[in-house]
Amino acid sequence: MPSPSRTPLFRLGTRGSPLALTQARMVRDALCAAHGWQADDVEIVTVITTGDRVQDRALAEIGGKALWTKELDRALLAGEIDGAVHSMKDVETIRPDTLAIVAMLPRADVRDRLIGAASLADIPHGGTIGTSSPRRSAQILRVRPDVKTVLFRGNVDTRLAKLAAGDVDATLLAAAGLDRLGRDDIGSAIPTDVMLPAPAQGAVGIETRAGDTRAIERIGAIDHEETHCCVLVERALLAALHADCHSPVAALAQIAGDQVTLRAELLSEDGSEHVTGEASGPVADTALAERLARDLLDRAPAAVRALFAA
Repeated sequence: MPSPSRTPLFRLGTRGSPLALTQARMVRDALCAAHGWQADDVEIVTVITTGDRVQDRALAEIGGKALWTKELDRALLAGEIDGAVHSMKDVETIRPDTLAIVAMLPRADVRDRLIGAASLADIPHGGTIGTSSPRRSAQILRVRPDVKTVLFRGNVDTRLAKLAAGDVDATLLAAAGLDRLGRDDIGSAIPTDVMLPAPAQGAVGIETRAGDTRAIERIGAIDHEETHCCVLVERALLAALHADCHSPVAALAQIAGDQVTLRAELLSEDGSEHVTGEASGPVADTALAERLARDLLDRAPAAVRALFAA
């Protein structure tokens, strides 16, 4: 927080979880490095979201991903903050025209980590897996149809405490979040050829008011272009699929030279049916995600297609 005698040059809004605050400090440090500011030139403003308050129900039942963003949106549009820090995988696909995702930090490890068992094969037969993600649930059930999944929400410490208490046999958390919290020694990373991540997993984005040229210029200075490009491609796939927080979808875009390759997987809720695909093209190819979405839906089993087709 800034000292009482110093007016901040920039106000960053964030959720109040330990991970969200860590990510906000990462953005603050990047801004300071880019502009030659001191730490107290950037004020970190904690905004409590509905998603943080309501922990006993799945997001899909109570409003979806907007539960992570709507209070930050309000603070941004009211001029209470100049920018909002988001975990991009938690940001709904369609955003208000009055707001703009201006920059992203370099992407971290995109993989999931399994905690409580050394591998998916080592989960006890008929075991229980805690997760709030339809994607993770479907992917686990596809590999291990004998296990059951139960709702598991809360911040990292809350989930780890539930696991330690024996509420479940294992859980999955994003490697990026664990690494940022200094928990890189927890769990086993699952290769992306076994479990593709959620679209935008591992990416931190910063959003401003669309017409705030000063904030856009300041935030734009810390944008990591490759991360930004890959995340936009993954989010374009979500838009083309008409996916929402009920939809078990995984996707990962990667850039090599001037080419981007997008891999994706769509699953039925119980993981019994799925379809995978990939598409490659020039980085500037804005239609790549839409082509892959059409291909996936054309080949998807009916139980999968029903979850995505508009």
